Amino acid sequence: MIEISPPDRRVLAHWFPTGSPGPATIGEHVLATGIGRWWADQPVQPSMVAVSCAGHVVLRGSPQKLTPGVLAPLAGNRVEAPAPFLPALGAAFDRLTPWERMIWTLQCEPRPVIVPRTVTVRRLEPADADAVDALGPDASWLSAGWGGPRGLSMSGHAWGAVGRGGRILAVTCTFFRGSRYEDVAVYAVPDRRDHRLALACVASLCADIRARGRTPGWNCSVHNRAGRLLAWTAGFRLVREYVHYAAGSPVSRERLSA
Repeated sequence: MIEISPPDRRVLAHWFPTGSPGPATIGEHVLATGIGRWWADQPVQPSMVAVSCAGHVVLRGSPQKLTPGVLAPLAGNRVEAPAPFLPALGAAFDRLTPWERMIWTLQCEPRPVIVPRTVTVRRLEPADADAVDALGPDASWLSAGWGGPRGLSMSGHAWGAVGRGGRILAVTCTFFRGSRYEDVAVYAVPDRRDHRLALACVASLCADIRARGRTPGWNCSVHNRAGRLLAWTAGFRLVREYVHYAAGSPVSRERLSA
């Protein structure tokens, strides 16, 4: 695939139906923020288009003219694609691992939570960028869709539980922002995960999303028990399930031609 310029919203709606929770928000997020990349099999009248951001790819179109080598730029990502693409994806990468996912939307009020007096739950500001960065590599995925810690802190779409000295103990943000739904992501430092600070942050962010006229969404692995419990406690309820695929390294040219 080759990288292409961002499409306008009419073209986006043709390839990626908008206004629904889950993977559909990725194209809208990339178009709105400019963070991410667009791909196609050819620059004019493509038969397939992909959008990638923060390690996630949504692939749409027709695989009829597809050869495995075309998909090589999507290596290392988690790819959501219709079933007809699976044979080509399987041939293009040395491994293709299915991940069962769950999509939730906010439908109930969150359970109340008491925040310790030493902690403030608030919207993150540009001055919090260093504190976000200090969360380390384990939390780097959280800000990837905003261009990194500084972009996340400046986005206006992140809330944190901030302790004394400005240390962030838990943070939640809009991971992908769609026109009707905003996917919520959350991270809590390992030594504070039993203090329910993540729930307090999620509740504040969800109120913020609702004030913008959108509905909070939640996307997690079927096997992420802690994520599912937090989603339920915060008022989210299951809408549907789907599968995306972790793509490994591209298959070598020698193997493709063998």
